[in-house]
Amino acid sequence: MTASQSKSASDSAPVEESRRFLRAVRAGSDGGPDREAARERLAGLDQRDLDRLGPDERLALWLNVYNAATGDALLSDPAQFDDRRRFFSKPVVTVAGEDLSLDAIEHGVLRGSQWKYGLGYVPNPFPSGFVRRHRLPERDFRIHFAVNCGAASCPAVLAYDAESVDADLDAAAERYLRSETVVEDGTAYLPRLLLWYRGDFGGGSGIRRILREYDVVDPDEVSRVRYREYDWSLALDAFRERGPAQ
Repeated sequence: MTASQSKSASDSAPVEESRRFLRAVRAGSDGGPDREAARERLAGLDQRDLDRLGPDERLALWLNVYNAATGDALLSDPAQFDDRRRFFSKPVVTVAGEDLSLDAIEHGVLRGSQWKYGLGYVPNPFPSGFVRRHRLPERDFRIHFAVNCGAASCPAVLAYDAESVDADLDAAAERYLRSETVVEDGTAYLPRLLLWYRGDFGGGSGIRRILREYDVVDPDEVSRVRYREYDWSLALDAFRERGPAQ
């Protein structure tokens, strides 16, 4: 094996471990040795291996970790979802020795240290050292169509890899926007995610551009835009093997 091949194999290892974790979660809802082994491998990763990841590797890794950790926790104890604020903020997975909450992964690592309730306009001025070290260099609005927190209105769960993550995220965005957008009597009812993270999408003009880009609706042909209510009913089928994950 050449030096460049060795580096490539090393760089891809964390992403593959995240995919294994997600596969183990989806393979059985009762926990078991495969899920435990996958958790232990993620916990035992070296942060220096994470440092070497490029943007696409980081993106794929943390999308997989978020979805796998959510499914792992909720399939083990669905009652945790009754107190969502606590569930999202408490540690649920360990990566490279760091205990992480879903909020830390989504709003810290994936969104580049943004405040959860800032509509995408307010950064978190006090991220942890781990988040500062491993967060994505730029925000990608498409992550909102890829992370699943266990609610019925959440997007589908996919297993991402670095080579296809860009195309897969485009497909996920188009699928979610088309399935969750309704036009009635000149009013476009859009997914509430677009309101909650408005700044991530570039504000009102950015949302209109995205709707055109994915051929969801022509904003110029509707007179009003409204945002649909979010269905917070617990829905765990996305984390089971018969769902659409790869």
